[in-house]
Amino acid sequence: ANMLYRYQREGANIQRAEPSVWVGSAVLGGSSGLFGAHVSQSQPPHLQQQQRNLSLHEYMSIGLLKEAGISVPDGMVASSSEEAYAVAKQIGSKDLVVKAQVLAGGRGKGTFEGGLKGGVRIVYSPEEARDISSQMIGRKLYTKQTGEAGRICNQVFICERRYPRREYYFAITMERSYQGPVLIGSSQGGVNIEDVAAENPDAIVKEPIDIVEGIKMEQAVKVAQKMGFPSALVNEAAENMIKLYNLFIKYDASMVEINPMVEDSSGIVMCMDAKINFDSNAVYRQKKVFDMRDWSQEDPRDRQAAKADLNYIGLDGTIGCLVNGAGLAMATMDIIKLHGGTPANFLDVGGGATAHQVTEAFKLITSDRKVQAILVNIFGGIMRCDVIAQGIIMAVRDLDLKIPIVVRLQGTRVDDAKALIAASPLKILACDDLDEAAKMVVKLSEIVSLAKEAQVDITFQLPI
Repeated sequence: ANMLYRYQREGANIQRAEPSVWVGSAVLGGSSGLFGAHVSQSQPPHLQQQQRNLSLHEYMSIGLLKEAGISVPDGMVASSSEEAYAVAKQIGSKDLVVKAQVLAGGRGKGTFEGGLKGGVRIVYSPEEARDISSQMIGRKLYTKQTGEAGRICNQVFICERRYPRREYYFAITMERSYQGPVLIGSSQGGVNIEDVAAENPDAIVKEPIDIVEGIKMEQAVKVAQKMGFPSALVNEAAENMIKLYNLFIKYDASMVEINPMVEDSSGIVMCMDAKINFDSNAVYRQKKVFDMRDWSQEDPRDRQAAKADLNYIGLDGTIGCLVNGAGLAMATMDIIKLHGGTPANFLDVGGGATAHQVTEAFKLITSDRKVQAILVNIFGGIMRCDVIAQGIIMAVRDLDLKIPIVVRLQGTRVDDAKALIAASPLKILACDDLDEAAKMVVKLSEIVSLAKEAQVDITFQLPI
C-alpha cells in the first residue's frame, strides 16, 4: 500500500480532514492534522481516493479512549432526533454540543441538505438538541472536502460542552525517519496543525519511542513540559499520553491524534476530540475495531474490492488496469502515462487470485463509466497465467464487455493461457511486449473515446 502514496498524491490531489475548530470555548470541528487522517473527497465521485487505513467516527474513537481510562467529555451517540432528545436529557448538562458523525473534516463550516449551516452546533436544551439533530440525521453534509458528493450523516454525537483554559495538540504516529512511533506535541492546539508546522516548526515537539522498550514516564513528562502544561498538571498530562500510547500499540493504530488536548476550567487534563487511524494490515487481529467500519462513508467500490480481497484504488483516467503485484501495477500505470494515456485505477489482484476474483476485478474496473479500454498485465511467478486467462474469458463473457481488452501475459503456464484466449470467440488482444501492449491500449482507448464523442458504435476485429 505504501507504493500507492505517489499516485495518490500526484494522480489525484488527496484532501485531508481539518483539525478541530473552536468557536468561543466549545469544540466545533472535525479531526485530522499533520499525519493524514481520513481522506475526504473534494472531487466528484469518479475522482475519489481511498486511504489504506481504517478511519472511525469520532464517537467511536472517543469510546476507545474512555475504555482506556483517558479523560474525555461525557457524550452519547444518537441515530434519530427523538433519541437525541433522550440522550441530551440523560447527559443532564444545559450546554451541549451536537456533532454530525461524518468522516470528513471542516464539519463546523459545512452545510446540510435543507440549508442548516454547520455540522457541529452548540445547543442549550434537549429540545434544541432534538431540533438541530432532525436537520442533520439522514441528510448529506457538504464541506470543502466532500465537494458536490457530500457525505451522509446517519448519527450525531451529543456531548457536554467543556470550557478549556488552554489548548494543546498531541499525536502519536509511526515515523519512518525514527523507525518507529513518535510522540508529537504542541502548545498550539485547536487549530490547523499543518499551519503551525509551516509557520513555526519549533513549536512542535517530537519524542521518538523505542517500540521494544515502550514508553517511559520521563519521556511523557518531557513532552508535557515542552508543550507548556502547568507544573501541577504535567504528571496528569503525561499519564494520559502513556495511556494513549498503550492504546496506539494495543489496537495497531497508525495514528492517534488529539486536537485539542486541554487544561479544563475545572483543572483537569481532557482529550476533547480524537482521530484514530488503524493499519488495515491488522484486520485479522483487530476484528472489534474493523467491525465498526461505516461503509456508508466510503466509495461503494471500496467495499466491493474489500469483499473480493482486491487492492483497488480508483483514479482519474480512461484505461482500466488489472495487474498482479503492487510494483508491477505502478510500472504499468507509469508506462500508460508515458505513452500519453491515463490510468483509471490501481488494481492489484495479488499472487493467489482465482478466476472469480478476476471477474470481480473486471466488474470493479468497468463500473467506472470513463473506462474506454482495459490493460491486463500479469507476470506469472507465483500466479498461473492460465487461471488469469480463464478469469478474463469468464469476465468478458459474463459481463458482455464491449470495450477492447489488451492482455499481456508472461510466466507460468503462459502457453496454456494463450491457447485458452485464442480458442475463445471473444475479442481479447494478446501482446507479449509490455511497451507494445501499453501503446496499443492507449490507441484503442482514444479510438473508443472519439467514437463516443461522435455517437457511433465501433466493432473491433482481431488482426490476422
